[in-house]
Amino acid sequence: MSVSINWSKVKTYAVSILIPVVSGTVVGLIISGFMDYNALEKPVLAPPPILFPIAWSILYVLMGVSFGMLKSKNLADPRVTAVYYAQLAVNLLWPIFFFVLKWRLFAFIWIVILAILVIVTAVRFYRKYDTAGLLLLPYAAWTVFASYLNLFIYILNG
Repeated sequence: MSVSINWSKVKTYAVSILIPVVSGTVVGLIISGFMDYNALEKPVLAPPPILFPIAWSILYVLMGVSFGMLKSKNLADPRVTAVYYAQLAVNLLWPIFFFVLKWRLFAFIWIVILAILVIVTAVRFYRKYDTAGLLLLPYAAWTVFASYLNLFIYILNG
């Protein structure tokens, strides 16, 4: 029995996963000197700091796999691709607003926009290929939760 590897699909998935993972890593490096999460007053459900890089790594991989599914099946039309990259750009800017610039209220508004974009992306992906959309549900849930954290950090540290 021989196994045939579709290298074109492997490349599609690899690039689709690497774009959010590498972008998120670069932003993480940019903001690392500005992180003040431990010094902030946090709301009741605030997770420990170690959870954030773990969660985001998983979410970036899920994002990439989801988009890779659409690309590998030739289902990533320009509208779906545009909303995907728009949410990724909004995602990557949020930590700069929150941690570097300390614009906590603006960051809250920004993350609400992100949550909306993630939900729109998940719905559009789902309409193209249900599994691709479902893979974005943890990301949508985390973004809504992060919105809660952002709002209450702003309120508690105003």
